[in-house]
Amino acid sequence: MLFPDFRGRRLRANKNFRRMIRETKLSCDDFILPLFAIEGKSVKKPIDSMPGHFQLSCDHIVTAAKEACDAGVPAIILFGVPDKKDPLATRAYASDAIVQKAVQAVKEQVPDITVITDVCLCAYTDHGHCGVVENGIIDNDASLDLLAKTALSHVQAGADMVAPSDMMDGRVGEIRQTLDEEGFSHIPVMSYAVKYSSAFYGPFREAAESAPQFGDRKTYQMDPANSLEAIREATMDVEEGADIIMVKPALSYLDIIYRLKEEIDLPIAAYNVSGEYSIIKAGEMMGWVNAKDLIMETLLSIKRAGADLILTYSAIEAARELNK
Repeated sequence: MLFPDFRGRRLRANKNFRRMIRETKLSCDDFILPLFAIEGKSVKKPIDSMPGHFQLSCDHIVTAAKEACDAGVPAIILFGVPDKKDPLATRAYASDAIVQKAVQAVKEQVPDITVITDVCLCAYTDHGHCGVVENGIIDNDASLDLLAKTALSHVQAGADMVAPSDMMDGRVGEIRQTLDEEGFSHIPVMSYAVKYSSAFYGPFREAAESAPQFGDRKTYQMDPANSLEAIREATMDVEEGADIIMVKPALSYLDIIYRLKEEIDLPIAAYNVSGEYSIIKAGEMMGWVNAKDLIMETLLSIKRAGADLILTYSAIEAARELNK
């Protein structure tokens, strides 16, 4: 097809033509809103590096969940900021810990929203790593039982789905087996299967108070240079029983999202992470960019790459824009 016989502008000539032939469409159904739960009452502590987001006590978590539900967002994912930390992350799996209490509060007061919980140990360990540390080394196999205990405690509190983000080998299988044995075979697992060791996580570590106290996470999070490794990691988690596969971060890894969509016959989630959000918000504060338009274009690109679900701090803002 060549000009002048073909004129691509014909079908771009007005907004209705553009709507009718649009190949990729965002929906509120695509979004999952991350929230940070902290102990206390009436606590709404601003996260400086993430304008518009806060560490929230359970009463405010409920309010945020209602706001998301009213905007049409179908799910939230909860991260915990515990009242104390120790080497074995005991507040990750205690029945009266912060995520467990937040789950119960939301399920009681906002029953129409789906509650997903992040399963990891980094925010709960005094060393800030995602597993048990022995002699300065993360012990993969010793970490699996604690991760499974954490997932089980979340489900017993009422969580609808668990999402292990630790990147320990074998954790999906351990969690799946534990849930099945305890009568929760109906609970799905959304695995952070492809989680890169990324510079885009900085604001999140402030929000969750989870920065490592020594070293880094490169021995368990993936090298940003690798793509074949992503296929291996995702395939392993599928074989262990994952129901949804996640890629994190999203924007620098759109090619990975696309490859996984071609290779894996399961829903693909992508995490539009804190650094991606904060860069846009910083530009907005400086008056350099139109944040609303950037947010919608960013989310559209993630969906176009193949993501079925998008975890995004812009979920409510984007949902309201779509509802206009």
